[in-house]
Amino acid sequence: MTMTRKVSILTTVLATAALSLAVVPALARGPAPDPATKDFQRLVDAAYAKYKDLKEGENANYIPILTETPSDLFGVVIVTKDGKVYSAGDVGYEFSIQSVSKPFTAALVMSQQGTEVLRQKIGVEPTGLPFNSKMALELYKARSVNPLVNAGAIAAVSLVQAKSEEDRWNQVLGNISDFAGRPLTMLEKVYQSEYTTAFGNRAIANLLFNYERLYSDPEEALRVYTRQCSIGVSAKDLGMMGATLANLGVNPVTGKRVMPAKDVPELLAVMATAGFYDESGDWMYDAGLPAKTGVGGGIVAVVPGRFAIATFSARLNEAGNSVRGLHAIRDIAGELGVGVFGPNPE
Repeated sequence: MTMTRKVSILTTVLATAALSLAVVPALARGPAPDPATKDFQRLVDAAYAKYKDLKEGENANYIPILTETPSDLFGVVIVTKDGKVYSAGDVGYEFSIQSVSKPFTAALVMSQQGTEVLRQKIGVEPTGLPFNSKMALELYKARSVNPLVNAGAIAAVSLVQAKSEEDRWNQVLGNISDFAGRPLTMLEKVYQSEYTTAFGNRAIANLLFNYERLYSDPEEALRVYTRQCSIGVSAKDLGMMGATLANLGVNPVTGKRVMPAKDVPELLAVMATAGFYDESGDWMYDAGLPAKTGVGGGIVAVVPGRFAIATFSARLNEAGNSVRGLHAIRDIAGELGVGVFGPNPE
């Protein structure tokens, strides 16, 4: 059996387990009881206090403007499926969404063309390589592999059914705004900084086009993808976006259905296997929650059917994940026992 086949089988098993347990958590032990709302506020306060002075990690520097994000800022938020917000720290500070945008554009493509479009035209396997890897395009026959790495995310943008570049961008922005429950805007300085240094992503777009795994003009896809990554959000916005997934695709504040309920489990399965870059296995081992992280410092994790946990802190580890954020979400999820594979036995 080849290594690729072994990875494929392991990924399928993990995704299947996460999918079934997301619907009925901890079948073997019975569903964990919903924690009291007072526990939510206590836990976000405790996580903020515990990690606010942690100095590990550094701001992303391959996009020059990200080095300017204040590294002392830190916010933690829980948003429930009925829209209640529990927060601590800098949850209103606006930063660039970066890769946290990727599952939400994938959701738009799924809504327009069905869930199989991801498997057939992008892929749903984790790469085991950095999110911006060009080697993955050569190693894997599917080329783009999954919609949560740069190649797959650029391909997802190209799959949005649009009449023009402006229409493509307006759909992407409008969709992410609908998940957040408020109109969002692009941070122009972030876009300019990112687009003028997008040599690696431009190479990825052109390679995908060469392999017939890109579905629009390469430079158009690159521009819209870069604008998507430059959208300004807060930790509270990310919490609301995650809560929309927890609420089976309905924004808990606006009441708008943003994606079909039947598509949510498949999206969460991809987030579980590929949402934490090439630390996704470690993340599921520790926290057991589908999540998406970004080099802007944001993370959103989803407790299916219940709530979302989101954080912001610009200090990243070597894999590109927020150090304070991953610790905070892991602690909260662990204390509540809400991992999709069930609470750990005492």
